[in-house]
Amino acid sequence: MLWVKALHIIFVTTWMAAIFYLPRLFVYHVQALNESDTRGSERFKIMERKLFNGIMTPGAVLSIVFGLWLWLGYGISGAWLHAKLTLVLLLVAYHALCWKHLRAFRDDRNTHSDRYFRIINELPVFLLFGIVIFVVVKPF
Repeated sequence: MLWVKALHIIFVTTWMAAIFYLPRLFVYHVQALNESDTRGSERFKIMERKLFNGIMTPGAVLSIVFGLWLWLGYGISGAWLHAKLTLVLLLVAYHALCWKHLRAFRDDRNTHSDRYFRIINELPVFLLFGIVIFVVVKPF
């Protein structure tokens, strides 16, 4: 089970790195659009797609797979786990929100400002803090 735990941690780290970086790319993409930089915009579309499909989504899927494996293997239970899983579901919803924005940029339909993306870029930080605290401290 230690290998499963190690793989879970690796893929959570991968997922979180990508989930922190994608909205930052959206900020830069908006700035390129504001400067009428079509070549830059097309470059950002490629970077966003590759990050989302090649790193972020596989990281999310494998985090969840290995997390479920740990849960079933250890028979973990408790209120802290329910709280953690709630935050993980919110993180999955955030992932879906990023996918929605990715499609909007791909189709040249983005209506949000770089300020909006700077703000939503901070949301997963709070989810990560909560998840780690629930797992390590198990406050209830």
